[in-house]
Amino acid sequence: MIEFGDFYQLIAKSPLSHWLDTLPAQLSSWQRESLHGKFKQWFNAVEYLPTIMPTQLDLKHSVSADVEQGAITDRQRDAINKMLRELMPWRKGPFQLYGTDINTEWRSDWKWDRVLPHISPLAGRTILDVGCGSGYHMWRMVGEGANLVVGIDPMQLFLCQFEAVRKLLGGDLRAHLLPLGIEQLPELKAFDTVFSMGVLYHRRSPLDHLWQLKNQLVNEGELVLETLVIEGDQNQVLVPGDRYAQMRNVYFIPSTQALIAWLEKCGFVDVKLADLNVTSVEEQRSTDWMTSESLPQFLDPTDISKTIEGYPAPLRAVLVARKP
Repeated sequence: MIEFGDFYQLIAKSPLSHWLDTLPAQLSSWQRESLHGKFKQWFNAVEYLPTIMPTQLDLKHSVSADVEQGAITDRQRDAINKMLRELMPWRKGPFQLYGTDINTEWRSDWKWDRVLPHISPLAGRTILDVGCGSGYHMWRMVGEGANLVVGIDPMQLFLCQFEAVRKLLGGDLRAHLLPLGIEQLPELKAFDTVFSMGVLYHRRSPLDHLWQLKNQLVNEGELVLETLVIEGDQNQVLVPGDRYAQMRNVYFIPSTQALIAWLEKCGFVDVKLADLNVTSVEEQRSTDWMTSESLPQFLDPTDISKTIEGYPAPLRAVLVARKP
């Protein structure tokens, strides 16, 4: 069973200490419920991974780890590859771990390269990553010098993927993933930076989500928001039907101007559009680590400027804002 005692000890004497009033009970409940489904299989894959202390580690330019030639055997490298494949599908990455290149569905490093130039330096910061997936961006935040990165995502597989990578990175305790949704967090008001990337359009009440993000920030803290948008003025918002690009749970896709207005309505200031990017079929696609259909199958084959349902193709914006 994945334990969270290290995290409790870490925050006990920090501005996050009041989280201990509710967090242990929530995670104990999660542990009881996680006994179902494929969790045991995924957890066993993590357990079977060897514990290795890398001598070659890069979190600044990638998420990669290795040791000197001959420090581990080919058999151990093969075992690492096998156990990591037990944790498929891998959606966010890529990772390079002891000769195994996890070619994920998303080139999350491309998104990171677009985001990083526009945000405040992360060195020394306490950071929350909402909807963090397998934790790829969390490790890049650590690589930028973050003091502590807390990721939240309720998906069991993502937690196991994160713990597998953490084990192969030498057990780094600067990053922790908790299997929670943002709605389960109290108003912590303790994070210097909050990231929400690829989450807002999945929320039934987007303004509530923005308020929840704001309530996690310290005064003068920074929000980094990445989400789907459409072209148009501040009154334009797309409300898709049953599916958008084959995703069922997409509720609201605003224009960038509407999104700026939403942020300002929630009390954020200094709201800036940092980046606008059409998602390409090179950035999101099927691979041998994620073999299901992906973006190339979700676009109109006769007009890739549209989704298969006829909506505008995915356009993603990065906005940066401050809590006063």
